[in-house]
Amino acid sequence: MGELKDKIKGKSNEAAGQAKEAAGKATNNPELKAEGEKQQLKGKGQQVKGAVKGALGDKV
Repeated sequence: MGELKDKIKGKSNEAAGQAKEAAGKATNNPELKAEGEKQQLKGKGQQVKGAVKGALGDKV
């Protein structure tokens, strides 16, 4: 179950990060753009964590 939660959280963070990055670009706000990029990386990490949990059977 933890695998699915991590993957969902990851996708959510990636989507939110993409929105922030786009808003930062549109408004010429480098801080918001950087925050969006950081959130996307966090999301990708969560998805990897979920994949590892899936491969190891949630024992991580």
